[in-house]
Order: sequence, then structure tokens, then C-alpha cells
Amino acid sequence: MNSTPPLLTMLQQLIELPSVSSTQESIDQSNLPVIERLAQWLGDLGFDTEILHIKTTPGRPAKANLIATLGAGPGGLVLSGHTDTVPFDDHLWSVNPLALTQKDNRLYGLGSTDMKGFFPIAIEAARAFKDENLKAPLIILATADEESSMSGAEDLVRMGRPKARCAIIGEPTGLKPIRCHKGMMMESITITGQAGHSSDPSLGNNAMEAMFVVAADLAKFRAELQAKYQNPLFSTPVPTINFGCIHGGDNPNRICGSCEMQFDIRPLPGMVNDEIRAAIRKRLAPLAQQLQINIELKSLFAGIPAFESPADSDLVKACEKLTGHAASAVSFGTEAPFLQALGMDTIIMGPGSIDQAHQPDEYMSLDQVQPTIDVLKQLIAKFCT
Repeated sequence: MNSTPPLLTMLQQLIELPSVSSTQESIDQSNLPVIERLAQWLGDLGFDTEILHIKTTPGRPAKANLIATLGAGPGGLVLSGHTDTVPFDDHLWSVNPLALTQKDNRLYGLGSTDMKGFFPIAIEAARAFKDENLKAPLIILATADEESSMSGAEDLVRMGRPKARCAIIGEPTGLKPIRCHKGMMMESITITGQAGHSSDPSLGNNAMEAMFVVAADLAKFRAELQAKYQNPLFSTPVPTINFGCIHGGDNPNRICGSCEMQFDIRPLPGMVNDEIRAAIRKRLAPLAQQLQINIELKSLFAGIPAFESPADSDLVKACEKLTGHAASAVSFGTEAPFLQALGMDTIIMGPGSIDQAHQPDEYMSLDQVQPTIDVLKQLIAKFCT
């Protein structure tokens, strides 16, 4: 007996299961209840379901990915999404963030658009094929920790699974196909100097003043990168470096003994994260010698590679034809480069708007639901039947 509930009931139940992922241990939550609920629904539709637990550090909650497969054979199509949400400020919401509220032709709730809302839509599209003899597998993939560490996607790459011809990541794009996005790096530079009494600068070595020199050199590096790399597909067509926060010193009358600056880099497709880090290290070494100070560069997380899918790929062309939109680019990062690393022709396309993501009163417009189901059905038919 098929007990998979209707679409809005599925969305309601997913929103009611909190699954915040965060680098802060105190608010990090397990995604396992969401994964288990999805596995139950997909199992009832005839999918073979496999819950893959991810190794986490002691004290962290349980995390898992889900691979659910209908049919068998080479090729096939993956419909992929992440099960976690960002943290939220309850008092800034006008509705309950952990409940589905339907009003004004909108579906409100935490994760409604980013991106729990994609799963009921994908399942509804898949429901139409539950009794068909698929010639290639339909795979629904649900991942962990996209909003924090990308550990779920990284674990899949290590395993070499899943395998298919094509993959669609249902991030909110207004149902417009996206074939490339920038990468993201978050880095930290710590300078250790020598504290002392501010009345005599010779008693110390000011780490904050050294950071001014380092920041100026990084700004020069940014200008060099922007002169070398441009891509007109992006609204900001150059790579960026943002100086996000700086902390140093402890008192106005004391020479600053230590200073840290954290910054992010958004590389364009064709740029390699590790090569950018190596170039920064090469620039820091002579500065440390010149200033007679210790400078340490470290990554705050491994980063997301930039992503680009060929403009003439079968999947890109199919999505352009079905949606009536030319494939374009976005500046936010996704799990696309990880699925691409598994050998799949990958694109990003889903319901809702990224403008609603990570915001109080997050919602998906109700009029995005049925068009997405229709497009996914046609893609399943093309790549799996």
C-alpha cells in the first residue's frame, strides 16, 4: 500500500523536523530525522533506499546522506538536494518557522525554498513513474551539511557514488537553468608580533600595523586577479576578495601583539582554489621577512570549487528547451562541482528564489510548484524511460 502523503503534507512534515547545520557546535543539529522520513516515503514508492552515515567529530550530532534509486542500468538522472537549513532568528519571523504556513499564494517555513521544498516536488514528479519499467535509474539524492561544511557532498565524492548520466540540483533558481557559479573560499591570516608599552614603539612589534600592510597587498592581489579573469555571464564578472572581519589588540595604550583578519574569495570558473592559496602564501613570505613578524594563513573550511557545465551539454539544452530560459550563472555556491566530480553532467535548477533564502519569513511561491513538477516529469521521461 502506498502511504507516501500528498505534496503539501510532505513539505509540512519536513519543515517541522529541524535540521540546522552550523559551524557552531551549540546550534548544530542532526539531519537524520529528515533523511529517515524521505527514505520512508521513497521506499513506499518502490525506491531502493540507502542511508549513508557520515563520520562526525565527537560531540557533534548524527549526519547522513540518502541515495534512493528507482530502476537500474547505466545512465539515468539524479535529482539532488540538501536536507539542512541555516540557523534562524525565531523572533524575526511573523509565522512559525518550523511549521508550514500557506497564505497569499506562498508557502512559508524554514527551508521552504532552500531547499526542503524541492524534495516533495521531486517525489511528486517521481510518483508518476513508480509503476514504469525504467530503462535507466532515477535517483533522488539527499545530502547533509551543505550550509556549513559540505561534508555530505565530500563524502559522496570519496565513495564515488552515486553514478548517473545527469544530475539536477534543485536549489532555488526560479526554475531557470544555471550552468556555472563562482567558487568560495574562507581564509584567515593571523599575525603575531610583540606587545609592549605604547609610549615606546621600539619595545614591541605592532601586529595591527603589519596587518595594514598585508591587507594592502591582498587588495593589490585582488586587482591583479580581476585584471586577469573576467566572465560576462556573471552579474559581478570578476573574482572578488572581501575583507570580512578583523580582530586585534586589547588596549589603546598597548602595542598590538596579535591580529587576525578573516576574508572570503569568490573565484570564477577556471580558477583553482589551491592555486590561489599558494599565490597568497608566496606573497606573505617576503612580507613576514620584511616586517620581521610571524604571518600564518589558514583555511576556515575546505571551500567550494567554481563550477561550469558546457553550454552545449544535453542536459543544459534540454532544460533550456523545457523552461524557455537560456542557461546562466549565479554567484552563490552549491554542491554542483562535487556531483560533477562524480562524472555527471550537472545543472542547478529548482523552484523558488534565492532572494528568500536565509531570511526571516522564507517562502516559496505556490505558482512555482506545478511548473517544476511538469519540467521534472519531462526530464525523467527523457533520461530514464
